[in-house]
Amino acid sequence: MRYLAFCATLAAGLLLGTTLTAQAQTDDPEELFVVVTTDDAQTQMMAMVLANQSLNQGASVRVLLCGAGGRLALADETFPAFQPADRTPQQLLQNLINEGVTVDVCAIFLPNTDANASDLIEGIGTARPPAIAEHMMKPGVRHFTF
Repeated sequence: MRYLAFCATLAAGLLLGTTLTAQAQTDDPEELFVVVTTDDAQTQMMAMVLANQSLNQGASVRVLLCGAGGRLALADETFPAFQPADRTPQQLLQNLINEGVTVDVCAIFLPNTDANASDLIEGIGTARPPAIAEHMMKPGVRHFTF
């Protein structure tokens, strides 16, 4: 009988611990990994709007710019302003950088374009694939590709 009481107490403790762990995980801010690959300025803008809104709501945000999306990282590029904010996707990207968000271009972006690191907006780096893979595999990281 003592064995059954011990098992019941152990099971209740494990269940309570699992419930508390699950609750703690849901109370943590989300981690978002936003990958922008499109050349469509309106889609780029929406990606930046959502990344900024998520950051404002307490999420941790990381941004990776690849392919045509890498143009957002180039200081000399121009983009249309979108209403109602009258801002460009690059301006919203700059806001993320100013807020401490890690923003990188894909490792293959610069070697396969006419651009070099000095052409990037200050604060944008070049991704290291092992670090990106490690980040992508972290539990709780939500991936969004635009």
